[in-house]
Amino acid sequence: MRAVIVAIGVAFLVSLFSTPLAIKLFTRLKAGQPIRAEGPVMHQGKKGTPTMGGVVFIIATVIAYVAGHLALTTLPSQQIAQVQPTITALVLLGLMVFAGAVGFIDDFLKVRKRNSAGLNKRGKLLGQILVGAVFGVIALYFPSTNGQTVGATTLSFIRDIDALEIGKIASVVIFIFVVMASTNGVNLTDGLDGLATGASVMVLAAYALIAFWQYRHWCADPDYNIRPSIYCYEVRDPLEIALIAGAAAGACVGFLWWNTSPARIFMGDTGALGLGGLIAGMAMSTRTVLLLPIIGGLFVIITMSVVIQIISFRTTGKRVFRMSPLQHHFELAGWSEVNIVVRFWIIAGIGVAIALGLFYSDFLAAVS
Repeated sequence: MRAVIVAIGVAFLVSLFSTPLAIKLFTRLKAGQPIRAEGPVMHQGKKGTPTMGGVVFIIATVIAYVAGHLALTTLPSQQIAQVQPTITALVLLGLMVFAGAVGFIDDFLKVRKRNSAGLNKRGKLLGQILVGAVFGVIALYFPSTNGQTVGATTLSFIRDIDALEIGKIASVVIFIFVVMASTNGVNLTDGLDGLATGASVMVLAAYALIAFWQYRHWCADPDYNIRPSIYCYEVRDPLEIALIAGAAAGACVGFLWWNTSPARIFMGDTGALGLGGLIAGMAMSTRTVLLLPIIGGLFVIITMSVVIQIISFRTTGKRVFRMSPLQHHFELAGWSEVNIVVRFWIIAGIGVAIALGLFYSDFLAAVS
């Protein structure tokens, strides 16, 4: 628990005090956010606001991860052995950093071209697939000494569903799909000041709780009295997962101080894709893949609004919403930006609460 608390605190402070420096740096470099001409008129006033702010909380998360491990140096040697840097950390932080790198390229091209086009769709898609494939292979093909891998060869909801064995190759394909869905979901949600950041804080905090609970009821823990009647979780390195999720949540809270309305900096695709990659990794590593659409319910709703809009326009020539993603529909309906963000945060919180309730109820049912 000490490591998680230290990581959260360090990430928050690094992000909170580094973001103003990033604002000054990106302003000096003229790395301002281009605004789509066809977007809501009220967004034109945001033109030139520094972007690529995701760099701050990605770096803060990595620094906090190191700080969290430094906090463990006073533990007994047998406990330290359980929490050494692992393949799990490589997969989770790797997804965040390299998915963020794809977004950084997109942001850089937008700034350089002075328009909102950025990296073309094919290039961004290829980058997401490549990141998902590389870390999917690492997650499935590099077991620990007890044979446990970061990812699973079965589909999972609250835990692995043994009846849904799909094999390693199919699991890597699922891993890629989850990465793509999550990164695009967060990216589409990042349209209003603080919206994606606040929603991501809730999702990451939920995964920190889930992973820490799994750590306290971990099948591989020699101190956990394992009997047939004891409910435990077969995951790899749950404390690592909790530490990274907590660090990322803390970093996002620090960033949100400056990103909330009126935003002084945007996370850009750098932050959106980085967060999406990390959230996808959280779902795979905690064995809660099918629970992800509930935990990230807001991301799903906003993504589906885009899908519905495209299908409707291409098949009937009519639009269901005034504009997609969904948050812009409500902007054009006359809602203020702050009202939309707060209400959407409530929706995100409801999804997280339902998911945590399902997760804990499964434990209660098993031990009752």
